[in-house]
Amino acid sequence: MTKSSDGDWATLVKALSSLLGWIYTLSWSASFYPQPWLNWRRKSTLGLAIDFPLLNVLGFLCYSISSCGFLYSATIRNQYAARHPASPEPTVQFNDVVFGVHAVILVVLTYSQFYPWLWGFKVSSRQRAAKPVLGIVWGSVLAILAVIGIVVSHSGLQHQDPQEWAWIDVLYTLGYVKLICTFVKYIPQVIVNFERKSTVGWSISQILFDITGGVLSLLQLVIDASFQGDWSGITGNPLKLGLSNISIIFDIIFIVQHFILYRNQEARMSDQDDSERPLLG
Repeated sequence: MTKSSDGDWATLVKALSSLLGWIYTLSWSASFYPQPWLNWRRKSTLGLAIDFPLLNVLGFLCYSISSCGFLYSATIRNQYAARHPASPEPTVQFNDVVFGVHAVILVVLTYSQFYPWLWGFKVSSRQRAAKPVLGIVWGSVLAILAVIGIVVSHSGLQHQDPQEWAWIDVLYTLGYVKLICTFVKYIPQVIVNFERKSTVGWSISQILFDITGGVLSLLQLVIDASFQGDWSGITGNPLKLGLSNISIIFDIIFIVQHFILYRNQEARMSDQDDSERPLLG
């Protein structure tokens, strides 16, 4: 191929990557609206495991901070380039930051709906965060603080060796916390749906938006790494890779529950039934 053709191809690939990025951003962003809207229409959070929005709050705070660091911090970008010389540009893009900040706002809103004094919604007395989930939340916070302490004590605040403990390790820790939250947050909801033999109160629309975003996010990551000619672009962004795969797997489980296992359960379930059930086990 000529240099002109190479340049045209590079432009096309970058444009495709950018387009996929914005589409999955819109799709994932849209996925945060159906659940709080459903809660608002029903004036109830019954059917929704509180663990889900709680872990979302922690996870997306970590995601947003990590994305902002990789995109805007010169120190982080230099440390990333030192560790990944073959593909020195982080694959985090502006749409990742937009998505993260928007997500934080919506998940905080959804979590707040579990407080009757704020919204007046019907909330079961048994809708409380499970102890293992609270352990994960506080354990994650302590782990982040521990890594910050190690970085500061080992390398100081400035002039860090990128090959040693550095600020980039704090962002990687935030990324892994997000992965843990993403994996764990779905499990209580799967159990709740299984115990109730119903998905009433759990919005399937958010899952359809979510799986669309997950597939496109994964596709964008593959295109970016392929264009750079080095698949370490994927291993250098384990957050996006792991997030996409975990979300897709659980989305498929929810789709099976809603459309196959527990079809036509609206008439059988009622809010009164829900209020008497231990939603979190």
